[in-house]
Amino acid sequence: MSKYYPKNGRVIFHVDMNSFYASVEMAFNPELKGKPLAIAGNPEERKGIVVTSSYEARKHGVRTTMPLWEARKHCPDLIVMRPNFDRYRTASKEMFKILSDVTEQIQPVSIDEGYMDITDCEDQGTPLEIADQIQRRIAEELDLPCSIGIAPNKFLAKMASDMKKPMGITVLRKRDIPQKLWPLDIGEMYGVGEKTAEKLKKIDVKTIGDLAAHDVLQLKRVLGINGERLQNRANGVDQRPVDPDAVHEFKSIGKSTTLPEDTTDEREVQQVLRRLSSKVADRMRAKRVLARNVQVMIRYHDRKTITRSTQLPEHIKHAEDLFNISVRLFDQHWNQKPIRLLGVTAQDLAEEKELSQQLDLFSYETYAEKENLYKTIDDLTERYGKNPFQDLTSHNNNDKGNVSTSFQKDFLDDYKK
Repeated sequence: MSKYYPKNGRVIFHVDMNSFYASVEMAFNPELKGKPLAIAGNPEERKGIVVTSSYEARKHGVRTTMPLWEARKHCPDLIVMRPNFDRYRTASKEMFKILSDVTEQIQPVSIDEGYMDITDCEDQGTPLEIADQIQRRIAEELDLPCSIGIAPNKFLAKMASDMKKPMGITVLRKRDIPQKLWPLDIGEMYGVGEKTAEKLKKIDVKTIGDLAAHDVLQLKRVLGINGERLQNRANGVDQRPVDPDAVHEFKSIGKSTTLPEDTTDEREVQQVLRRLSSKVADRMRAKRVLARNVQVMIRYHDRKTITRSTQLPEHIKHAEDLFNISVRLFDQHWNQKPIRLLGVTAQDLAEEKELSQQLDLFSYETYAEKENLYKTIDDLTERYGKNPFQDLTSHNNNDKGNVSTSFQKDFLDDYKK
């Protein structure tokens, strides 16, 4: 048995539920099984958007983020249901309970996926036997399908779990990388988004193998430090541990500035808060994180300092949202005395790539409608070094600070209770 468990290495699982929302609905109502099913917000409206779909629907060309009118063109028999997040959370909790019967070394990263470190589980069988046991239990007890990737690190395990769906178990060893990983298109690599893939293809990096062999200095010129990180991953190097406490991490990104002169001018205050929010958003974008808490610091002329924060129902990432929330906090807590220093801090951060978009009936459409605008602004900001629309945004448009997409991680350790 010991030959399956390296002395100096790790054995990592990535467990990924297949078409989770649709699969949960099918488990709840078996009459839906084998039928094309889509989960969508506002299914009665033509403008509703597909959140996820069953594999039967996908065979007809139905895809996530597709407008319902287009999905129904591809699949006239499509069954459309509203999302039921209480139901999905219950299924998620039961799924993670099954994983916890194998090991305590579990890192949930979203409602339907998580990592496991089974390096010390030699007494329970080979990695393949343990994976088969987990997959069968989830299928038999919850009536849900999942895919499992087995590898020596988190990145390779994640890539492996995507290689066979639904109900796949895939082993990806480092010696398998040239045959299984490197031929894949660069856009299929976990951690490479659409914009990054476009940049890489411009320097003739078309496959993961191209990335693995490319000049690291050019990668860093194009992508910064992330270029070297991605190349390491392409070569199978990933030292990140499976961290059961990661879901509880509270990090922050903040920026403050001392004003040239003490002021009570609200217009000047708003201009400063806008600049600070923009700088914080830039750093959040560079680190690829979202925030669920915003804090404002006010230091008065007499050096008395207060900090006030608000916990948000959903995570945010855009400067517009940070600005609107910080202005609201300032208006609520400023005592009208002269201000010497202001600060804006984004707190309760979570990695963008590691989060599941739990999309409610309204926020998904809002997010999808605004995403093209946000991408355009990001592209122009990257090209010209400044948000060209910044000065056009209303200073008092507080109501539009409502966030657009729900990235909730606060329930991911419920399976321990």
